[in-house]
Amino acid sequence: MQDEQQYEQLMMQYRQLKNGAIDIARLLEKEDFDSAINLIKMRESIFLSCKTIRRYLELSPEQQVEVDKIFNEIKELELKNINTLEKSMEDVKSELTRTQKVQKLNKAYRSNENAQGTIVNFEN
Repeated sequence: MQDEQQYEQLMMQYRQLKNGAIDIARLLEKEDFDSAINLIKMRESIFLSCKTIRRYLELSPEQQVEVDKIFNEIKELELKNINTLEKSMEDVKSELTRTQKVQKLNKAYRSNENAQGTIVNFEN
């Protein structure tokens, strides 16, 4: 009886994790990284709870199949989210490098322009 309740609790938490992974993917797609990170942090306790329950819960073969199925779905979603984050980080890094090069060029030409001075003709 208690095993059945723990199994139901485990499955409910796995569904929460799966839905959270889907929400995180949606936030990453919208480039709402702050909200995605907050959601990731909030899910840590659920992961720990699932790990604890799985350690002590004896599952029937059918339950094991269901648990493994949703666990693998979560794992796949999380890997996709990690890949999306890594790609976004690469994009930001390359954009930052490009911006720094542009600033360096602008600074070099502006300081050179000021050193030479300009001639202004006020005659009409």
